[in-house]
Amino acid sequence: MIFGVPPAIFRPMFIRRTLNRRTARGQAYYTHRLVCSERLGKSVRQRTLLNLGRHFAIPGEEWSLLCSRISEVLTGQDNVLERCSPDLEEEAQRIAAQLLAGGARVAGVVPEGRDIQALDVNSMELVRPRSVGVEQVGLWALGKVGLAELLTGLGVTEKVRKAALGLIVGRMAHPASERATYRWLKERSGFGELIGLDFGDVSPMLLYRASDMLIRHRAAIEAHVFSEAMSLFELQATVTLYDLTNTFYEGAAARQPLARRGHSKDKRRDAPLLTLGLVLDASGFVRRSEVFAGNVREHKTLAEMLDALDAPAGTLVVMDRGVATEGAVAWLRDNGYRYLVVSRKRHRRFDPDTAVAIQTRSDKTLRLFKEVTSEGDEVRLHCLSEDRAAKERAIVESISSRFEAALTGVHEGLARPRTRKKIDFIWERIGRIRKNHSRVSAHYEIEVTASEDGKRAVAIGWTRRPIDGSILTHPGVYCLRSSETEWDEQTLWRTYSTLTDVEAVFRSLKSELGLRPIYHQKPVRAEGHLFITVVAYQLVQLIRARLRARGHHSSWTTLRRILEGQHRVTATFARSDGRTLHVRQATKPEASQRAIYEVLGVDPKPGGVMKTIV
Repeated sequence: MIFGVPPAIFRPMFIRRTLNRRTARGQAYYTHRLVCSERLGKSVRQRTLLNLGRHFAIPGEEWSLLCSRISEVLTGQDNVLERCSPDLEEEAQRIAAQLLAGGARVAGVVPEGRDIQALDVNSMELVRPRSVGVEQVGLWALGKVGLAELLTGLGVTEKVRKAALGLIVGRMAHPASERATYRWLKERSGFGELIGLDFGDVSPMLLYRASDMLIRHRAAIEAHVFSEAMSLFELQATVTLYDLTNTFYEGAAARQPLARRGHSKDKRRDAPLLTLGLVLDASGFVRRSEVFAGNVREHKTLAEMLDALDAPAGTLVVMDRGVATEGAVAWLRDNGYRYLVVSRKRHRRFDPDTAVAIQTRSDKTLRLFKEVTSEGDEVRLHCLSEDRAAKERAIVESISSRFEAALTGVHEGLARPRTRKKIDFIWERIGRIRKNHSRVSAHYEIEVTASEDGKRAVAIGWTRRPIDGSILTHPGVYCLRSSETEWDEQTLWRTYSTLTDVEAVFRSLKSELGLRPIYHQKPVRAEGHLFITVVAYQLVQLIRARLRARGHHSSWTTLRRILEGQHRVTATFARSDGRTLHVRQATKPEASQRAIYEVLGVDPKPGGVMKTIV
C-alpha cells in the first residue's frame, strides 16, 4: 500500500510573510508559511503546506531558491549546481522531511506483506539518518513511570512537556549541556519523530523553559517516579542510603549564590563547586535529591534531607566514610536514628582467631571481626579483604620505593663535590621528601651523620619501623560502625554492601550521564541541569533493573553503545513512471539490540514505516 501527500505540494511553492498580530504598543508579529497555488474550477486559491513560524531565519532574497531546492529534494534530485549554501541546504532538507512526514504512517511492518513496484535501483539514495535505539528504550522507561501523564496533570503544555522528555532522554543518550542536547535533538536524533515534535522548528529557549518547569515540580516528580519504580518491581522501601557528590562550574559563576570553593572530588581546586545530595533506597532508586553549596558541611545536609523526607526516628541510615563525620553520627544518635557507617578512625584492628568468613556476591572470601564498645552502645565490624590487602600492599610498596629512592638520592649527593651539605639544609630536604610521601614516611626512622665539626652532613641512613594498626601492619582492613549491636557479622556487612550501589550511582551520574561540568549562569538553570541528570539516572536504573532480572548485567555505557547503532533512514527511489518513492523506516536491529528490545517488550523498528510517492 502506498501513501501519498496532497498533490498540491508538488505544484510551484513560495513563502508568504503574513502579519499575525500587534502588541498593545503596536509592535508587529509576523509568521511565515510555505504555500502553493492550486486551481479549483475557474478560481485559484493558495494552500498552506507548512507553517514556518515567527523565527524563520532565511533572508527574503533566498526564498525562491529555497523553494526550488525543496522541490528537488522531494523528487530525489541532488544539489548538482551547488547553488545552495550549507545553511540553505540544511533548511531545505528539514522542510522536505516535514512535508514527507505528512504521509500516512504505518505502525510496524506494512500489513499487506509484499509491495512490488518497478524501481530504478541505481537511483537509490539514503538520507536523513537519525538515531532511535536509545530513544526508543528511553521512551519505554518514561512510559513505565508515567512521567508524561504526570506533567499533563500538573498543567504543563504539550510543547514544554515534550521538550522536557527530550532533555531527559538526551541526557541518557548523549550526555552534555542543554544547548548541546538541543543540537543533538535537532541534527542527530530521531526522538522528535517518535514523539511528534520537530526540534529543528523550535527555539533552544523551549528546552530552558522545560528545565525550569522540572525544577518547579521537582518534589512531585521525585515522589511519583520513586513510587512508580517501587510498584513496578514490587519493592518495599527499606534502608536509607545517603551520600554527597560535587560538580564544578566552568567560569567564575559570579551569579551563582551556591557556588563555593571547597574539596573537589575531580581535583578541580581552580573552579567553584556545587554539591548534590541524594537519598536512595537499597534498591538504588532515588527518593530525594537536593542541591547545596559547594563547601557544605555533611551533617547539616543530612538533617535537612531526613526532615524533608519525614523520616521517623528509628530509620536506619547508611553512609560512606566521606559523610560519616563525628558530627553526623552524633546528630543521628541524638535524634534517635539508627546508623551503619564507615569509620573514619585511622587505627586498624583485626583478630584472626575470632574472625568469621563469608562469601561475597562476587565469590570472594571476606573475614569479619566484630566487637562491641565498652559502653555497649555501638558495634565495630572490622573487615579483611584479601583483594584489598593485595592492592594496598602494592600501593605501599610503590610509595615506599619512591620514598627510599629519594632518600638515596640525597645520600649519594653528599659524596659529590659542589653540593650543599649543611645539616639544616639536608633536614629541610628530608622534610620535603617526608611531606611528599606522607602515607609511608611516618613508618621510617631517619638518621643524618654529621662531620666532625657538626656543620655538614656526610651520610643518611634509615630504618623501616611499621606502626601497629596502620596500613603497613593491617593491609586490607576497614571498619564499620553501627548502632545495631544485636546484629551478627554477616547482617552488618550485607546491609553495608548496599552502599556500593550508591557509589555506582555517582559514577553513573558523573561519567555516564553528564553531571559535570555546569555552564549555566542562572541558579535555577544549574539546579535544572543536575535534576535532569537525576531523572535520567532513575530511568537508567529502571532499564538496568529490568534487564538484570533477565540476566543482562551490562553497564549503561555498554547498553548505550549497543543501542545507538540503530537509525531511521529515508530510502529514495526513482519509479518507472517518473515519480519518486520515499520510504522511511528504522534499520533492522542487530542481534544484541533485538535481545534488549525483547526483554523490555518494545518495538524493534521504532517509528514504524512511512511511504510517500512524489
